[in-house]
Amino acid sequence: MPRRYGPYGGAFVPETLVPALDELERTWREARRDPRFRRELRRLSETLGGRPTPLYFARNLTRRGRGAEIWLKREDLLHTGAHKFNNALGQGLLARRMGKPRLIAETGAGQHGVATAMIGAALGLATEVYMGEVDMERQKPNVDRMRLLGATVVPVRTGSRTLKDAINAALRDWIANVRTTHYLLGSAVGPYPFPAIVADFQSVIGREIRRQSVRAFGRLPDLAVACVGGGSNAIGTFRPLLRTSVELLGVEAGGRPGSVGAASLSRGRPGVLHGTYSYLLQDEEGQVRETESVSAGLDYPGVGPEHSFLRDTGRARYVAVHDRDALAAFHWVAEDEGILPALEPSHAVYAAVREARRRPKGQHVVVTLSGRGDKDLGVVTEHAAR
Repeated sequence: MPRRYGPYGGAFVPETLVPALDELERTWREARRDPRFRRELRRLSETLGGRPTPLYFARNLTRRGRGAEIWLKREDLLHTGAHKFNNALGQGLLARRMGKPRLIAETGAGQHGVATAMIGAALGLATEVYMGEVDMERQKPNVDRMRLLGATVVPVRTGSRTLKDAINAALRDWIANVRTTHYLLGSAVGPYPFPAIVADFQSVIGREIRRQSVRAFGRLPDLAVACVGGGSNAIGTFRPLLRTSVELLGVEAGGRPGSVGAASLSRGRPGVLHGTYSYLLQDEEGQVRETESVSAGLDYPGVGPEHSFLRDTGRARYVAVHDRDALAAFHWVAEDEGILPALEPSHAVYAAVREARRRPKGQHVVVTLSGRGDKDLGVVTEHAAR
């Protein structure tokens, strides 16, 4: 796994964290070669997480598109309701291997926090989750889940009180408690080796898409689509497909029309945030800009460094979808397919339907449905009432 992706990546951190990052990289590389670790990861992925997740033909959504077939990779069916399980399990096992008795994590939409709390309970590790006050209010069901699973949820009251600030708080905790604590970073962002580790554990999504597509319709899809905040479900979808002819489309949060949203790749420029060099939203003086999105999980001003490289090289395309369009797509999936999607992948669904309309009926579009939408019902019903 590369330390950098072209000019992007790196580890811009205090010296206090360098030994911990080195230990994490060493442990991860040893674990990847250890058959016992791989067997345990596979066993718990199947028996606790519910892998493999199915590839589902969205027949009615396809009719809405009137073009290429639309298939959904059902990560929403994983235990805890999102792709976050894949990375939380992998890093939880690494923490146990390193002898770290305590996990900390950040969360925006709450799905990573729930996954970390569940893994902490299953592996016997104390767990604390940092979450911005704004996100705690709009994602209250997941706050309740984390607490029921035995985790301590720490409100973050600084800055915009969203995901960026939760990461800041978690990093401060890690610096202070680095000997006993593993920071289970939830997305493919942050200092190396986190982007590589998260992509490694999330690549199970793309590997299953390869196998399941061949079984379902005889070949690889023409297009793979995934939403992008930090970018973990997208890089997990994209990486196993990079050396194929499959087109790759990442979908960011565009926010309200006229706003910057949270679209780092579409509207940002390179800089350093949370220990990595990547695209981020910043003003003329290099200060990180405030973001806005109807989706808490995409409400982040940066993005994983591998996505920045894929953008610059043209191997993947990235577009932004507005709040109103993501909300429309939420209702499409609910009413057409009987599935309540999270607002994060609803952005990807909207872009996928738009793409399907431009393509002939013989093509296949696979969308990673990265999470389920019960956590977003309050937000969706509030917008419907306006």
